[in-house]
Amino acid sequence: MHLSRFPRRPYAHLPTPLEPLPRLSAALGGPALWIKRDDCTGLAGGGNKTRKLEFLLGDALAQGADCVITQGATQSNHVRQAAAACAREGLPCHLLLEDRTGFTDAEYRENGNVLMDRLLGATLEERPAGTDMDAAMAVVAERLASEGRRPYVIPGGGSNRVGALGYANAALELLQQANDAGLRVDRLVHATGSAGTQAGLVAGLVASSSGIPVLGVGVRTPAPAQHAKVLGLARETADYLGSRTPIADDDVQVNCNYIGDGYGMPTEGAIEAIRLLAELEGIFLDPVYSAKGMAGLIDLIRKGHYAAGENIVFLHTGGAQALYGYRGFFDAGA
Repeated sequence: MHLSRFPRRPYAHLPTPLEPLPRLSAALGGPALWIKRDDCTGLAGGGNKTRKLEFLLGDALAQGADCVITQGATQSNHVRQAAAACAREGLPCHLLLEDRTGFTDAEYRENGNVLMDRLLGATLEERPAGTDMDAAMAVVAERLASEGRRPYVIPGGGSNRVGALGYANAALELLQQANDAGLRVDRLVHATGSAGTQAGLVAGLVASSSGIPVLGVGVRTPAPAQHAKVLGLARETADYLGSRTPIADDDVQVNCNYIGDGYGMPTEGAIEAIRLLAELEGIFLDPVYSAKGMAGLIDLIRKGHYAAGENIVFLHTGGAQALYGYRGFFDAGA
């Protein structure tokens, strides 16, 4: 894969660390756990979307865009990083925030990522839950175009074939790190939502003949729909890369048993995962994505799904900034 063929902007601090989790591994008594620290990509606090935005903003600038539109939930990590990338480029950024949780407290609605969005100079517009956000962005794009602007629309999560290039590249980065360390990676686990991260990883790891399966722990969508979404985008990304290795149905693995009451609604398992990683390893997870991904991994280990001799890498997708909007879930007795 020759990723230099695609327009790209340099935002991320790469390579991100690949670190062991010895205390968590010992506490669970199962496989050896490692963590790929994509919370350390650097842009406005970091997170997985930074890798995608390098290619998305590269594409936007190559097309002559003079403003950017994107969308996400109220406490979206993606829109924070998109706003930061636009600030770096001097591009006006229009953010549409969907109220997916119905939370009304001021800390959720104005703190955390929302505060950072405003500090980054983005224009924020709110939409109710259930809005067709792609259609809503199209309306804004039409309005801006009528004003003589050249908008570039980024899908939620930065998840299209352009954004997924960032995680095809991350797959190569992980393999290089593992090879240099003499680490046999038996499987890779992460939280999956808009599908771009998992699709890019699958495309990159399959094209590299790595033999590393990727499990996406779902945070929003039932398993059949999530599998179809990831598989479709992985194949589209592989075609875009020019990969000649076909992606099979079982190259995409998803487990959507840890969503709980819905997107952005912390579960007991997610709260436990946040506390465990903080207390045992000094690492903060976020309540929407990485904590549910880790909660799934922890539960699967406790149920004996993975052997003691395995090496499992958990991809930390970032987002701890959202914790400031979820303080009530961590009050004494919560």
